[in-house]
Amino acid sequence: MIFYNTMKLGLLNREEVFNFVEFNITGNSEIYFKCDSESKFLNIDLFNIFVGCFERSNHLYDFYGATKFNSRNLIPLINELKENLNKINNINSLEELREYLSSIFLGKNLFEELERRDKNWKSRWRAYARKLIQINQSLINLCEECVAEERTMWVINF
Repeated sequence: MIFYNTMKLGLLNREEVFNFVEFNITGNSEIYFKCDSESKFLNIDLFNIFVGCFERSNHLYDFYGATKFNSRNLIPLINELKENLNKINNINSLEELREYLSSIFLGKNLFEELERRDKNWKSRWRAYARKLIQINQSLINLCEECVAEERTMWVINF
């Protein structure tokens, strides 16, 4: 666990998160089963780092509700996430991490959480960057799984 207090960085199970986004792959193009045990969850402050990828890949994306991602949206989402992963992989300093997060709408919220929860986060910036890389790759893997299995992914904000 990277946040040394309560916030975990990564895709989580439903018992591990509050104030979250759900990635639900249990339904179909018409319905989904809210907070299903197979769903993955991400804290909203972390999701804000990736939300632009979701918005650019699906013009119907709804930050305040449920949005369906089928193969037509998943391929562009994978491409957006890969481009974002490349940006994170190229971060080589604390200043570059700060610039990257500051360039994202609500990215400063993550900075504030880091400073509030981990007074030594600046000395551990590489670990935080690695966790963002892992989250980004986990989102890519989830999307690729949906494409391979011809599943619909619902993204639900709570």
